[in-house]
Order: sequence, then structure tokens, then C-alpha cells
Amino acid sequence: MTYESAADDDGFAEYAVAAWPRLVRTAQLLTGDFHEAEDLVQTTLAKVYGRWRRVPRGEIDLYVRRSLINNNLSRIRRKRVVHLLTPVLPESLRHTSAGHAEAVEQRTSILEALADLTARQRAVMVLRYWEDLTELEIASVLNCSIGTVKTHARRGLAALRAHPRLAAAAPVLPPPLPAPSGARR
Repeated sequence: MTYESAADDDGFAEYAVAAWPRLVRTAQLLTGDFHEAEDLVQTTLAKVYGRWRRVPRGEIDLYVRRSLINNNLSRIRRKRVVHLLTPVLPESLRHTSAGHAEAVEQRTSILEALADLTARQRAVMVLRYWEDLTELEIASVLNCSIGTVKTHARRGLAALRAHPRLAAAAPVLPPPLPAPSGARR
């Protein structure tokens, strides 16, 4: 069995090192767990490496995002054992800084609310509001229509707004979009 040298990887190593932090952050929002996110990104990059030479250079980010989303959906379908984690640290272990505690509480609330969404709604929320992709780009990543993306976004935002943990943190969510003029109700 022969091994390729690092010089023969056509820039994969440089791409993987540069994209790792961004991909892990995105994967953490998709999975809700940092360690699951690292596993997901590692699996995704391993699969991408096998096809690296065939990926069009202008579409590398699109290809990797699509792979990340698809691998996450596959992970969910396999019905892995659910990790029961304590969402809030016991009082004795919390930091004394009120600002830090509030930030941790807010982040925990958002991750908990995202976990209650369907996998597709969660993917749309993360790609739209974290990765800041357009609806057209999200449709391309998820391989669906723009209308499907809009539906998932609308339903996802409605579910997040109705989530009890986020009721107090309403300013975190984007405001509802106004109904277009002439729209049926």
C-alpha cells in the first residue's frame, strides 16, 4: 500500500486546516454537542479527501457544506444513542461573572431550542443565520427548491419563537417577516 506525500494532496491539507474551526462551529450547531461536531467534521473531511481531485475548485465550500449536512442527516437516521447531558452546570460550578453566566445560559437555550427542530429545519436555520447563506445557496447545499428552504425557515423560526426557553430571550431571534402586500391569510 502506498501513501501520498503531503505535497500530492492538491491543497487539501491547507483547506482542511483553514476550514476546521468554521466547520466545527457549524457542526456543533447541527449536532448540539462539541464532540459529536468534531467527529462529524472529521468524517466529512475524510470522505471529501477521497474525492478531492474530482471536486471543482470553485465549488469546494459548497461541496463540503453539502457533505457535512448529508453526513449529519445520515448520523441522525442511524438513530445513535442519545447523549443525556446536563444543560446547566450546578450552582457551585457556575462562574461568578454574571455576564459569562448569562451568555452560557443563552447559548444553552439556543442549542436546546435548535435540538427540538427537525434535522432539515435545523440545517436551514444554521446555514441561513449562522453561515449567512442566501436561500438559493441553501437550496443548492440541501439539493431542494427555494420554496422548500423558505418553508423550513418559516416553520423553524416559528418553532424557535414558540420555544419556552427562548421566550425570555426574544431579541436573539430575527423579527418575523412582514406579510407581503396582497398575500392571502
